[in-house]
Formats: sequence, structure tokens, C-alpha cells
Amino acid sequence: MNRTFVIGARRSQLSLRQVDIVVAALRAAHLDMRTELCEITTQGDVSSAPLSEIGGLGVFTKAIEGALLAGEIDIAVHSLKDLPPLLAEGLALAAVPERADVRDALVTRGGRPLAELRRGARIGTGSTRRAVQLKVLRPDLETVDIRGNVATRIAKVDSSECDGVVLALAGLERLGLAEKAAHIFSIEEMTPAVGQGALGIEVRADDAETIALVVAIDHAATRAAVTAERAFLERLGAGCRSPVGAHATVGGGALRLRATVEWGTGVRTGELVGAPENARALGRQLADDLSPSPLPAPDGR
Repeated sequence: MNRTFVIGARRSQLSLRQVDIVVAALRAAHLDMRTELCEITTQGDVSSAPLSEIGGLGVFTKAIEGALLAGEIDIAVHSLKDLPPLLAEGLALAAVPERADVRDALVTRGGRPLAELRRGARIGTGSTRRAVQLKVLRPDLETVDIRGNVATRIAKVDSSECDGVVLALAGLERLGLAEKAAHIFSIEEMTPAVGQGALGIEVRADDAETIALVVAIDHAATRAAVTAERAFLERLGAGCRSPVGAHATVGGGALRLRATVEWGTGVRTGELVGAPENARALGRQLADDLSPSPLPAPDGR
């Protein structure tokens, strides 16, 4: 193999750890594969404004996709929950490796579990999805909008700026910080973000050589699950401003999709079961079921 494949990712501790995971998997499949890392700063990394103000989905991926389209990198490694369900023209989601734990976790000062937090405790999160579902569990808690990487958010707890923060358990595990979780939310307590716990390996759609290599680390069950979740979000409008959570699993020949949406009039939760090969249709159907008003006709994709 004469080519060196340039891998692009965000310049953050967690993102670089995720690259390590992907590179290890690729080299296990292709012993002679050579890679080079390109660290990229995204809009979400330089702005401290709430995600809802700077564009939400895509703020952590657009710059990386731009480098991919420009030929500056060959492979992009994303946290899949950051990647919009509609990819930029000319790009393809070539692989979705086996998913890590999808659940959310609460990190608190002194390791206090959710039930033992004081009334009015301040819980930091940059996610309206987490904030809405947390208030269902503990209406007395105050949610505080925060930004920053995992270490920065945990530091806000240590400095008493917050009593706790909600983070993805997968991120804590990848950074060796899982023991900091004082409470791990069940799927029923807090429906995860679309694609949470999964990595997305994006390439140029016309780069057949890279696609042929990367597909070796694709995990069929994970891809079917996230296809359903991403189709659910796409059907709602991709950049849907309402807090959205979706989680799909594949087992026994069936795909089970659970989703939660808050429309301003309350939280609506639903579930559908179908064949994994119908993942996209299943996601779209559940979006229609949970929408308070009819959605536009699908575009046929």
C-alpha cells in the first residue's frame, strides 16, 4: 500500500482518542495501512455561545467536511451525534464502527447520585434534550447552559460553579473517566441523542480506494440502528430546534426504535419495531407518529 491516508478530526482530547480507536481498528484490518493525523479547529471549538445560537448540528463537522472535499484529508472521524443526517454533496458515511455505551451520565461533586442532590441544585449541560428530560425526573433542579470539552465541564463541578454536569457515558469511558459517573441514566429516564456513542467515518463518495478500506470496520447492527435514528431526525427537519432523542437496537432479527421529542406542549415518546433492512422507513414513520401536525411528504430519498 503506497498511499498515506490523512485522517481529519477535531482538536480535542476526546476526538483524538476516538481517532486512536479508529486507527487501531483500521490497522487491525489492514496491517500495512499508513495514516497521518490532521487536527482541525471547528466553529464549535472557537465559539462559547450556546449551540442553538451558532447553528446547532454541523458546527463541529463543517470545517472537517470542507477539508475532506478540498482533498486536504482522506478520512474524517466524527462523533456521529455531531454529524447532520444530510451529508454534504460528494461525501459518504463509509463506516460506522461498533457502538459504545449510548447512555448519559451525571457527574456530581462528591459523587452524589441524582436522588441525593439538594433541591435547586445547578446542573450544567449544553443540551436542551438533556435539560428537558432532567427536569422531568427532578423538576426542582436548575439547569445551566455550559459549553466546553469533557475536562472543562468536569472542572466546573470541581470549582463549585455547578453541582453536577450531564455527559455522554461513552466519552467518559473513552477518556478513562467512567468512575466519575455518580448516576447513569437508563434509556427510559433519558433518551440519548441521535447517534450517541457511535463514531462516523466520512470519506469522499468518489474515493473508491478509501471506501474499500474503511468499510472493513463497519458494524452492520450499529449502522442499521443509527440509520433509523438519523432518518427520524431528518424527517423532523434535520436541524429541528425541538429537543430530540432517539435510540435504536438490533437483536433477534428486529430493529427497535424509541424516540422522544419535546414540542413545547410536553414530551412525546414513542416506539416502533421492524426489520433492520427497513431502518430508514422505520425512523421516518416514528417521526410522523410523534409530530403534533402532519409533516411534508418525504422527498423520496
